[in-house]
Amino acid sequence: MSIWEYANPVKFIRTTDRLLPWLSVAAVVCLGAGLVWGFFFTPDDFRQGSTVKIIYLHVPAALMAINAWLMMLVASLIWIVRRHHVSALAARAAAPVGAVMTVIALATGAIWGQPMWGTWWAWDPRLTSFLILFLFYLGYMALWEAVENDDTAADLTSILCLVGSVFALLSRYAVLFWNQGLHQGASLSMDAEENISDVFWYPLLVCIAGFVALFVALVFLRTQTEIRARRTRALRLRERMA
Repeated sequence: MSIWEYANPVKFIRTTDRLLPWLSVAAVVCLGAGLVWGFFFTPDDFRQGSTVKIIYLHVPAALMAINAWLMMLVASLIWIVRRHHVSALAARAAAPVGAVMTVIALATGAIWGQPMWGTWWAWDPRLTSFLILFLFYLGYMALWEAVENDDTAADLTSILCLVGSVFALLSRYAVLFWNQGLHQGASLSMDAEENISDVFWYPLLVCIAGFVALFVALVFLRTQTEIRARRTRALRLRERMA
């Protein structure tokens, strides 16, 4: 078997139909368990108090906002090289999900920042690059809607995705590039000395797993919808021509 077999819309729909129930259950279980564990069964931080618990929404949402764009980048590159329509539709399907994740990350970051920094917003390198990433999400979705020809829209949005990937990477690594700024270092690190305490770490991992399962399930579902919508448009065009 080859991964390119799933470029066939029928094969893709049949496979994702089998996976969607499992992904949905995993998302509900992990999100429910992780959020309850994190909000109600972890202690307050000795510096941040109870506000530290917002990481169970903020960190997974921020992580998925960045990785959603990177997933769109991979799908766009596949479209450019292989011209597989499912990959272009998957990138289109992921954009609204990634945009919502970005909004959640920005909103929860502002809620956390106000008591910690004394302001709802600061032109910090990571915050600024994250805001620009959100604007790229909006531009990406608007470009899909503005261009009538689907193949042309896929070409143009793929180019936009390549450009926006710079800000996706900046959103992830901005604190390593610039020392100034209010934003703290990464909460998740391979360095044990920089990582958060295990009491917060384990429920955070469960929440991240829940966000990943939710993202994949939503992308599968939305890609199926995009495939069916394209089929419907093709059938209507045939009827008009007949």
